[in-house]
Amino acid sequence: MNRRNFLSKSVLAAGASTLGTSAFASEMPISSAAPKYKLLYAPHFGMFENSAGKDLFDQLKFMADNGFMALEDNGMLNRTTETQTKIGETLTKLGMKMGVFVVDGGDNWKTSLATGKKEFLENFLKTCRASVETAKRCNAKFMTVVPGYFERNLPMGIQTSNVIDALRRACDIFEPHNLTMVLEPLSDNPDLFLRFSDQTFMICKAVNSPSCKILYDMWHMQRNQGRIVQNMDWCWDEIAYFQIGDEPGRKEPTTGEVNYKAIFKHIYEKSKASNQEFIMGMEHGNFYKGKEGEAKLIEAYQWSDNF
Repeated sequence: MNRRNFLSKSVLAAGASTLGTSAFASEMPISSAAPKYKLLYAPHFGMFENSAGKDLFDQLKFMADNGFMALEDNGMLNRTTETQTKIGETLTKLGMKMGVFVVDGGDNWKTSLATGKKEFLENFLKTCRASVETAKRCNAKFMTVVPGYFERNLPMGIQTSNVIDALRRACDIFEPHNLTMVLEPLSDNPDLFLRFSDQTFMICKAVNSPSCKILYDMWHMQRNQGRIVQNMDWCWDEIAYFQIGDEPGRKEPTTGEVNYKAIFKHIYEKSKASNQEFIMGMEHGNFYKGKEGEAKLIEAYQWSDNF
């Protein structure tokens, strides 16, 4: 049976025992007992805006009420210090964990660290220092780092050495605070320097720091290389964070070709065996619109987590 059909016919039909009928009501649903997920899924602001409203803190409460006990917010670095602090305090009150935000000083989507040029390195390190203060305010441990684009006029080995040097300098900033930058190989365009998990694994080994690990975004990896589980296992020792998105479309699990139920089961069993815990960032859009779409997204995670 098609996974989406299964959701529509079984999970949705059993809504009173899963989400509760209030998930489709006009008011924000508040469940007396939040569903328990096996993995630590992390939505982002805006994902449940139709159900919870535009207020960030109402959205956080909605996430917790529906069993999502982590948050990721790529743009946290650009929020006011007051908002960052209040988000951190609210997460603590709700028993939630903070996932990634992006270390972005304006050079992530241009040719930058691969060049070895002083101005890009200094801007990167300045942004890393600012990220430490942001992390303190919002209780973050992980920050996404993107090295930028290829420098086509330099050999690949020289570019890689320039990136490794920049990341080692960043580790000098992050290590004293027990913070971890997670390098994200991306699929957005072929100009990006970091595109494959094995390439990222090699760079992490060369940097050789607990503050430099891999963000394994399964949507990007499905597009760039496939064999999600096999490549994950090869790189497991350097992975510190996962992100989710089905392909095509970059929407919630069950809407594309990726068998997330099987992948979630693999991550859960492997992490339990190694006494690890991973935040699973929900870095994707909603397949369906409105409150009903948000309810369907929750159902998709309930179904995919039921292994």
